[in-house]
Amino acid sequence: MTEASTGTAAVAEAPPTSDRTWTELLAYATDDCLHALQEGAAGDWSRQAHGLDWSCRETLDHLALGLIGYAGLLLARPQDRYITLFASLDPEASITACLEGLRIAASFLGTAVRDTAVDVRAWHPWGHSDVTGFAAMGITELIVHTYDVTRALGVSWAPADDVSAAVLARLFPDAPVGHRPFDTLLWCTGRAALPGLPRTAEWRWHGSVR
Repeated sequence: MTEASTGTAAVAEAPPTSDRTWTELLAYATDDCLHALQEGAAGDWSRQAHGLDWSCRETLDHLALGLIGYAGLLLARPQDRYITLFASLDPEASITACLEGLRIAASFLGTAVRDTAVDVRAWHPWGHSDVTGFAAMGITELIVHTYDVTRALGVSWAPADDVSAAVLARLFPDAPVGHRPFDTLLWCTGRAALPGLPRTAEWRWHGSVR
């Protein structure tokens, strides 16, 4: 692991597919996804999320765990394990209150991304990663699980092209080209087919620094 420098953390560079920095991309994705999820707040959240074994509400718990976890990994910087802090949402809380919890979790990750030097590395089972990788992981979690939930609840939603393109460039270097970025991301995460490419049964991203 490379330790953070003692001075002010360098700002993570914007990915080549977007004019926004990773901090800005994460903030935008958070606002966009939570707005879409709020549109479905009155729906049946006990319904199974699209393509998952979890309910829509359980999917929010998974999101909270992931966002806090990525922030924690950037802060603790372990080399061979996950952190010991696990986040969960109040099972008695309303969906709107749960979405507030997700915004808090995303804000923790955003702060960690903003304040962590670019030479820092931390463990992840899919590759030791840097600040850009963990930002991209958080955005991917937000995008794909917002898709899972909104599709189950009948809410029409899709993310901005530059957000999907940025995470594809960072985490999925072998992604097929020539398709809409969001459609490609759904294919890369086993959620949809592409023309000439069947839906994948197994998938993973590549967080290692390249």
